[in-house]
Amino acid sequence: MAALQINRRSLLIGAGACMAATGTRGLAMPEVAERSFTLAAPDGREIRVSEWAPRGKARALVLFSHGAGSAPRYYEALFGPWLAKGYRILAPLHVDSTEHPRTREFAGLASWRARIEDMRALSAHVGQRPWIAAGHSYGGLVALTLGGASAIPPDGVTGPLSDPNARAVLALSPPAPVPVLCTTEGYATLAVPALIQTGTLDIVPGISATDGEGWRGHLVPYEVAASGGNRYGLVLEGVDHYFGGAICRYDRPGPRQLDRLADLARISALFVDAYGRGDRAATRRLDRLVTDALPIRLMRK
Repeated sequence: MAALQINRRSLLIGAGACMAATGTRGLAMPEVAERSFTLAAPDGREIRVSEWAPRGKARALVLFSHGAGSAPRYYEALFGPWLAKGYRILAPLHVDSTEHPRTREFAGLASWRARIEDMRALSAHVGQRPWIAAGHSYGGLVALTLGGASAIPPDGVTGPLSDPNARAVLALSPPAPVPVLCTTEGYATLAVPALIQTGTLDIVPGISATDGEGWRGHLVPYEVAASGGNRYGLVLEGVDHYFGGAICRYDRPGPRQLDRLADLARISALFVDAYGRGDRAATRRLDRLVTDALPIRLMRK
């Protein structure tokens, strides 16, 4: 697929597309309440990290990067099922969040550097252990970068952007190629198993083309990834960028696409078990779901 060309101005307009409305109650609360702790960026900037921990021993660790303008707590409808499967979830509050106290200091692409710093600090905190890199929208780009996609290094950041501890990637509605962030060729270097999701209504001005096929731009990372690396593409019929307001933006008019969100939770959990935990039975169950037919199209390469 040809890369969608998005310039810097349109990117910055679209970057606010995940802005969450404060004061709106969420949908599904996790089994265990969120707690938070802080880490430090290289310049001393405080990084607030939210944690959701299952009861008992965690079966997998997920490091999650939220969408632009949003916050970790706006994904609890997805985190709840993951917790029920025994996954521990750690998610930093990025500086572009409308809930971050210093968001005005990180206009435009300044948030890209801060996001990389946030995830590096979080990786250092959990130590030398495998984890799943996950994210939505802007956070999907972060997750893919941690898994080996050759994104454009932000000013002031040196060294590899990928992380050897990222065993697999869950990228929900990642942006189409953006020249200042990641090109088509950059996405093609993805180095680990991945599940890349979009929906047939997943069209966001400034992030995807606005014609009826614009949602396909979110699948570029899947389409250009090398075959044979356990890469999956998931297309959910009738699903938009926010599952009708079930994630990222609770202020959307709806209706909330909860059935399809449940499908995403179920399939992503099989993927985590298969490629985050090495569960061969989960791999077989996941592969039995592969089909070209909607409403749940699961592709594998």
